[in-house]
Parts: sequence; C-alpha cells; structure tokens
Amino acid sequence: MTAVSPTLRSVGAPGLPEPRAVLTLFKPVTWFPPMWAFACGIVSAGQPLGERRWLLPLGILLCGPLVCGTSQAVNDWFDRHVDAINEPDRPIPSGRVPGTWGLTFAIIGSLASLGVAFAISLPAALATFIGLVLAWAYSAPPVRLKQNGWWGNLAVGLCYEGLAWVTGTALVLGGALPPAMVLLVALLYSLGCHGIMTINDYKSLDGDRRLGIGSLPARLGPERAAIVACVVMLVPQLVVIGLLLHLGHPVAAGAVGLVVAVQIPCMKRWLGAPRELAPWYNGTGVVLYVLGMMASAVALGAGAGA
Repeated sequence: MTAVSPTLRSVGAPGLPEPRAVLTLFKPVTWFPPMWAFACGIVSAGQPLGERRWLLPLGILLCGPLVCGTSQAVNDWFDRHVDAINEPDRPIPSGRVPGTWGLTFAIIGSLASLGVAFAISLPAALATFIGLVLAWAYSAPPVRLKQNGWWGNLAVGLCYEGLAWVTGTALVLGGALPPAMVLLVALLYSLGCHGIMTINDYKSLDGDRRLGIGSLPARLGPERAAIVACVVMLVPQLVVIGLLLHLGHPVAAGAVGLVVAVQIPCMKRWLGAPRELAPWYNGTGVVLYVLGMMASAVALGAGAGA
C-alpha cells in the first residue's frame, strides 16, 4: 500500500506542474513512430504537396506532440496507480504534475488535436477522432482496453501507425480518401505494431501482475508472449511482400524481405531471454520494422504516380 500512496497524495495536491515534468508527461521519445507513419503516408500518396506544403508542419505537430503526446498524458493519468509501483518517478506519481493537471492536459490536447486535424482535411479529422477515441478507450474506465492485451495493443497499433499513415496521405490528397491499397498496407503494419506494443509491456510486467492488468506478458508469461509478438510482427510483413510482388514492385518487396530476414535472428536472440532483452529488441527489431514501412510506402507512391 505504501508504494501507491505517493500517487494518492499527488492527486488533489495544490501547486503548478514543473515545466520539464509536463514535457516528460507527453513523452517526446514516443512521437517518432506516428511521425514516421505520417511520413510514410505522404510518400505513399505519390503526389507532390504543391499548395498544401504549408500544412506539413501542422501534420507533424498533429501526429507527434498532439495525438501521440495526448495519448501519453491520458495513459499516465489513468495509470497513475500502477506507475506508482512500476515507475514512481514519473511526473504524476512523483507529484511533479500535481492535482488533476494530468487530466487537464489530456483534455486540452484532445481538443487541440481535433482543431488542427480539421485545418488539414476532413479525412484527417476523421482519422484523428478515431485515434483519440482509441487512446481514451485504451486507458480510461470503464472500457480500459489495456486490461486485455489483445484488444489494447490493437487499439494502439491502429492509433500510432495506421491512422497516422492515413493522415499523411489525406494531407496530400486534400478531401480525397486514400486509395484502397494504401489503406490495406497501413492496416497490415498497424496489426504488426500489436507485437511492438507487447515488447513495450515487458517494462510494466510486475505492476501489471500485481494490479491484474492483462497485458500479454502478464497474461501469457514472458516466453509465450514473446513468441506471439514475433509471429504478429512477421505475418503482416510477409503479406506486404506478397502484395508488393503482386503490384509489380520486386525491388521494394526485396527490401522488405531483407529487413524481415535480419529481424529473424534478432527475434531468435530475444526469445532466449524475452524479459531481459525486451529493451534491446525494442531498439533493433523495431527499427528494422519501420524501415520496411518506408520501403513499402515508396513503392505505393511510385505506383500511384505512374
């Protein structure tokens, strides 16, 4: 009980949040994946930005600091009790973001995200709205999708990869919907991101078990969860390779095949000690995964522009 008490004291406590703690709350290190997916969306459109070039900074702001940063604030607010066990130095349980400031930042970030998305296009606004709904549903009761690692990881994968990709394509195309093949490839990489989220869950394994949160490492055990994560990451990439070959892009298919081939020995090493090596694989296998995303986007863009 003593481990949770710092969180309980910080909620309702007076004072203003520390500026550096606010930045930490929004976790800039997590902004890269959706911004990368956004870039993939732009490339896969296969058209120059033209007069819409001025919207590019808005799109980067939207997918990184706004939607992704807001989702981090939402998660930290509703996870403040488990964070008091796993990572008591985080901004909210440590009291550096006191009172209900964490929730306030989450609400303001959601509203700002929608405002910026509407300035880009209606499809971008729709993608942003769905992403925000998933972000809140992932963390907030009564839905709290993160209680079930199968559904929670799927929600995050769609929010971080697929919807950010769609936003990038929508920025280039204006009011037009992205082509079906772009949507399909974005969906496949979103499904693969389910495995990436499982890797991320290893860091909170002790707290998840203690509080009954059903992340896959807690639900299946570290070893079985690692196997599931590897399979979930590999299968969508193999399907993408098949699609690229079908579309007449053998070079791109070979590039994605190469990054898959390099991932396999990395996965084999990770499976030998999944909990201990999760941070290592998060920094190696994930980088290879996103390189394949860009290779696929380049091929789709070349096909669209042909």
